Amino acid sequence: MSKPKKVSDTGRTPMDAALRFLGARARTIREVERHLDACEYGEVEVYETVERLKDLGLLNDLSFAEEFVRTRLATKSISRAHLREQLMAHETAVEAMDQALSQIDDETQQRTAGAVAEKYARQYAHLPENEKNEMVIRRLLARGYSYDDARAALRDATGESEE
Repeated sequence: MSKPKKVSDTGRTPMDAALRFLGARARTIREVERHLDACEYGEVEVYETVERLKDLGLLNDLSFAEEFVRTRLATKSISRAHLREQLMAHETAVEAMDQALSQIDDETQQRTAGAVAEKYARQYAHLPENEKNEMVIRRLLARGYSYDDARAALRDATGESEE
């Protein structure tokens, strides 16, 4: 397959525009397609450019999703559900998303929920017990954890027994 070479009104080829767009950060296939469409390149040019980028290893939804999950978990404890929403916002391919999220097992999910619960239990320690617990649960729910996971994490963080 030859490299697409048609030049736009700006004097750049679709490959130039795509590489410039990819230079800022990793992107999904769909994000690159949308960008090239917005630059008003033709459908064939966009397709050929995306295929060439895939062949060169510069565009890969699975790599994007795995790196996205890894960096998000390293910087902020959030749930699988929340990560799924974020990956969907980037229009990541479903297969790539599922494979990347499979690296988060139940133990990791519980550990991250526990870390969030401990953090907020300390932060709200000055509040009455029931108010503190409610705030911690709210924070966990906001990060995408289920109510059951949030309750379990709160129990572990506060050391209270099963009611």
